[in-house]
Amino acid sequence: MSVPAIEVVALHKVYRSTLGRTITALDGVDLSVGEGELFGLLGPNGAGKTTAVKILLGLTRATEGSARIAGLPVANPESRRRVGYLPEGHKIPGYLTARQTLSIFGRMSGLDGATINRRAGELLETLRISQWIDVRVKKFSKGMTQRLGLAAALIHSPNVLLLDEPTDGVDPVGRREIRDLLREEAKNGTAVLLNSHLLSEIELTCDRVAVLRAGKLAAHGTVEELTRGSAKYKMVAAPVDDSLIAAFRDTGAGVERVNGHVLLSVNDVQHLNALVDQLRARGGILSELSPVRSTLEDVFVDLVRA
Repeated sequence: MSVPAIEVVALHKVYRSTLGRTITALDGVDLSVGEGELFGLLGPNGAGKTTAVKILLGLTRATEGSARIAGLPVANPESRRRVGYLPEGHKIPGYLTARQTLSIFGRMSGLDGATINRRAGELLETLRISQWIDVRVKKFSKGMTQRLGLAAALIHSPNVLLLDEPTDGVDPVGRREIRDLLREEAKNGTAVLLNSHLLSEIELTCDRVAVLRAGKLAAHGTVEELTRGSAKYKMVAAPVDDSLIAAFRDTGAGVERVNGHVLLSVNDVQHLNALVDQLRARGGILSELSPVRSTLEDVFVDLVRA
C-alpha cells in the first residue's frame, strides 16, 4: 500500500490569546491526499484552512495529532524539500524580472543554473508569459503575477503542491490554462492540495474535496458524491395547470415552477414515473425530463449554514 503524499490524523490546533482565551482552529481533522490527486480544501473564513496549511509547512505546530508529507513528519525539514507552495496574495519584489525571480526560487531549491533556465522557459511558455521573462515584476498585472507565483512554486518539480487561490485575478482563459497545467502535474504523480473560494474552479479541477467548518471536517468525498443530493428533476411539459400541480403534490412530491418548467423533488424513480403517468393520463405532452444536480456551491452553502 502506497504512502499518502499528504496525511493528517486527528489534527487539533488551539491558539491562546494574551488574555488567556482559547480559540480552536482545528478540531480533530483527518484527511489524506494521494499521489497524482487533485484535492480541494474548502471552508469559510476562519474555518481552519490556513492553519492546516501552516502545519503542513512547519510554520506552526499542532496541539495534538500528526501530519506527514510523503511519509515524513512535518517537523522534519526534509518533508518540505519537494513541496511547492503558492500563498494567497503573495508578493514578489517589483524590481526583479521573471527570470530573476525563478532563478532565486530555483537556487533556494538546490537547482543548478542549467536546470533553472530550462524549467523557467518551460513554465513561462506554458503559463503564456514567456515574452515577459526579462520585464520587471512591477509592470505585471495581477493575473501575470499570479502565473509567475505558480511558476515559482513549480520550478523544482515538486511532488506536493500547496496552492492558495491560484487563479485569483486570472482571466477565464488563464484559469483554464492553469487547470490544464495542474491536471498535467497530477498526471505526472504530483499531489495537489488546492484552496480556493472560486467553487466553480474547484468543481472543475478537483478529484475530491473536503469542507471545513469551525475547525471540523463537515464533509468530504468526490465532487460527484457531494453534489448528488436529493432526487430532483426538470420537467418541461404542456399543459401543466394548477390541478396537475396539486395532484403531483398530493403524492408527496415537491413541485416548483421555474422559468417555464417544473422542478420536481421525488422519493425515487418509481415516484417520478408515477408523476409522468399522471401527466399523460390528463393528456399532457412531455418534451423534457432531466435530473438536476446540485452545484458544489449549493452544497458548500448548506454545510456552512448548518
